Amino acid sequence: MPTVDQNQRRRRGTGLIALDPEAAFEGYTLYAPLTGGGKVYLVNLRGEEVHTWKLPYRPGRHARVLPGGDLAYNGVLPGEEALFPMWHKYRGGVMGVYGPDGTVRREHVDPLQHHDAHHLDDGGILYTALEPLTGPDAAGVLGGVAGTEAAATVWADTIKQVDADGAELWSWRAGDHLDREAYPLHPDYAREHWPLINSVVPLADGNVLASLRSVSAVVVISRDTGEVLWRTEPGTVSQQHHPSELANGNLLVFDNGVFRPGHDVPYSRVVEIDRSGKIVWEYHDPAKESFFAPFMGAAQRLPNGNTLVTDSPAGRLFEVTAEGLLVWEYVVPHFGGYEESEVRDLFPAEPNAVFRAYRYAADELPWLETGS
Repeated sequence: MPTVDQNQRRRRGTGLIALDPEAAFEGYTLYAPLTGGGKVYLVNLRGEEVHTWKLPYRPGRHARVLPGGDLAYNGVLPGEEALFPMWHKYRGGVMGVYGPDGTVRREHVDPLQHHDAHHLDDGGILYTALEPLTGPDAAGVLGGVAGTEAAATVWADTIKQVDADGAELWSWRAGDHLDREAYPLHPDYAREHWPLINSVVPLADGNVLASLRSVSAVVVISRDTGEVLWRTEPGTVSQQHHPSELANGNLLVFDNGVFRPGHDVPYSRVVEIDRSGKIVWEYHDPAKESFFAPFMGAAQRLPNGNTLVTDSPAGRLFEVTAEGLLVWEYVVPHFGGYEESEVRDLFPAEPNAVFRAYRYAADELPWLETGS
């Protein structure tokens, strides 16, 4: 065995790295390590674990606390075949709600669900899934690396909404509503999946906000007609994740920065975009190149105006002020390998990655013994 730990991220140190208790938003941070086998952790500002869930599925991306304190968790459905090499990396399939002790409240299963499932207040779910495009429909998808379809199939995104009993209420198909010329795959991406929707959430006006990673676009989809009502201008964001609507109507986006036009050094940032398409707030590390997440990532605007950032591949969670000052930093200490051989072959190291983290005030966790 080597004397020195060969895992660079673990070697740099884990747990609480930095804290300004006067400036950080008081609360508890939730995260689910992607290789954690179903464990979800809640830590306080000092980085101490105050609660843990042990759920029966590996994370199909992330967990979130719902109003009332239950946990929404998207898990990986066991026993499914890989549709293409990356499928096991970001698929889900089980969208569940669980009590603080892990008791199952309800579960909805869709083997083609992936990346995001937004649990609604009425018990319904808005989520992303896939459908196969073949023949002329597959050939009509533009861009990407020639010949990289999955057995002559391009898997295209769909968005579905189901009620608390699992009955479908609404659906949308990229194959029906996206202009192929306006939304081509980046030329360096495989043609196995288009346009790779990694986030979906309802807006205050009832329409749907979605992030199309492989075509570098954030879009607003009409609930009534399915048409794209608004999109970020090309070049505004690059391979982005996790757009969310702020109270003022602006959009907060984690901009990964892969293949950013006009930049020879990649870096990640968090941006706030108004509905004219203008970036009105931006955070990047003072040394831009030192914060770069080539895939995954999230951002949450906190009640005090700070922003919680998830540097997903590094398992690094940190909070910054509106002025861009870092006031809290925590590195996930849970490392492990992916179970499926297809994923382990692509990602052989033992990561501490998380898809998203969320911060909650004590009153959002009514079951938590905050005095302990």
